[in-house]
Amino acid sequence: MDPITFRSKVDWWLGAVLLISGAASGMAVVIVAVVESPLLELAVSPLLLLSVGLPVWLLRGTRYTFDAANLEVRCGPFAWRVPLREIRAVTPTRNPLSSPALSLDRLRIDFGRMNSIMISPEDKEGFLTELRKRVPAV
Repeated sequence: MDPITFRSKVDWWLGAVLLISGAASGMAVVIVAVVESPLLELAVSPLLLLSVGLPVWLLRGTRYTFDAANLEVRCGPFAWRVPLREIRAVTPTRNPLSSPALSLDRLRIDFGRMNSIMISPEDKEGFLTELRKRVPAV
């Protein structure tokens, strides 16, 4: 089967929090650099990239991709591989615990002996249809 990718649904409030925190962090780093010294500006440049870049990366880079054997979950720089043959159950949840999901409209995927991951595909029905094609027992 061909790989297929689903983007994460993004709750408006979480998107706003990520963008505001990135902007505030970026402003703080710039203020420190401008007020202090050019050497400090050079030292804080990586912080600026991280504080602005990470929220944008999370917003743009959270996705779920089916390949022949796995569900690959990506959230910015973080990645997980869920072997399709190990998926035991999928249940809807609104659990707010940290996860590679940008919405509280989530699916909990139980796999392996005691592992789980929560995701929030924008096209939840399309995702579940594709999952059933690849893992009929779910």
